[in-house]
Amino acid sequence: MKAVVFDSYSEDTDVLAYREVDDPEPGPTDVIIRVKAAALNFNDIWARRGRPLAVPLPHISGTDAAGVVEAVGAAVTTVAPGDEVVVHAGHSCRVCAACTSGEEFFCREFKLYGFQTGPLVGTQAEYCRVQEAQAVPKPGNVTWEEAAALPLCLATSWRMLVTRARIRLGDTVLVWGAAGGLGVYAIQIALLAGAVPIAVVGSARKEELVTSLGAEHVINRSHQNVADEVARLTEKAGVDVVFEHTGQATWAESVRVCRWGGTIVVCGATSGYEAQTDLRFLWNKQQNHLGSHVASRAETEAALELVAAGRIRPVIGEVVGLSEAPRAHKLMESGGLLGKLVYVVD
Repeated sequence: MKAVVFDSYSEDTDVLAYREVDDPEPGPTDVIIRVKAAALNFNDIWARRGRPLAVPLPHISGTDAAGVVEAVGAAVTTVAPGDEVVVHAGHSCRVCAACTSGEEFFCREFKLYGFQTGPLVGTQAEYCRVQEAQAVPKPGNVTWEEAAALPLCLATSWRMLVTRARIRLGDTVLVWGAAGGLGVYAIQIALLAGAVPIAVVGSARKEELVTSLGAEHVINRSHQNVADEVARLTEKAGVDVVFEHTGQATWAESVRVCRWGGTIVVCGATSGYEAQTDLRFLWNKQQNHLGSHVASRAETEAALELVAAGRIRPVIGEVVGLSEAPRAHKLMESGGLLGKLVYVVD
């Protein structure tokens, strides 16, 4: 099969090669998916760089995919060849106490699929091998490309806001990177919960996108001060929830604009990990600082049900062929993408 592969780490995209590798073979509890579309995530950039952690080499990246089940292992009972599925991001043992209680991200063997798995285990290929529990039914009302844009970012945003931050009717939710892969879902989830998203973007084009998703309050950081605008919009109270995933560049501002007793929920740090916290804000304002990881399969399915009901829609900024992976990486690193970038198999 053809796949996007790299054999060494690099800050540049020159290591990415679109080449032939062996087709994956299913183990007893595995499923082979013929990939129709896959999506780019920032963990693909981290994998190529070899930091913050070294991934198995040679490496096929890709956490998200939508496709058709091609073959199954002898012990597989819940999916069959011909089924249309999307890939759930969590790869774990499936039998420990954490896994059987629906919290596979606490499993001692947990891996983010397509990032920590390998060698040569990821979705940016003609075929991918996943665990049976990772093959989740595809919503029938979306295209292959739209389906590939859903699983990781939608489910991560769902867990951050619904499970961890427990947003409520009337909450104000500051969404950093609101026009990106996570942000577009955070806006929609907040609105479904009756909350009020405040979308932070960096361009007029991104303003248009988040407005089309229903965000009434938009802060364009290219010419507006985020703290000043939050103070104006909340009558100086601050926001109830901060949806944080950029890290070092925005963390101090997140702490400042979060209200007394408010919550900051964070799932990543694309701008850096060494974020400084003025602890006076934490104890005086009695803020809640929450970490969040990828969602469980149950949370993924709950979020996808809203897609199937037409209440959440995927947002795709660009569709490219797998052979264009170097250009795709550069687009993501530039910060200019709207929503998700999706690969289709050439």
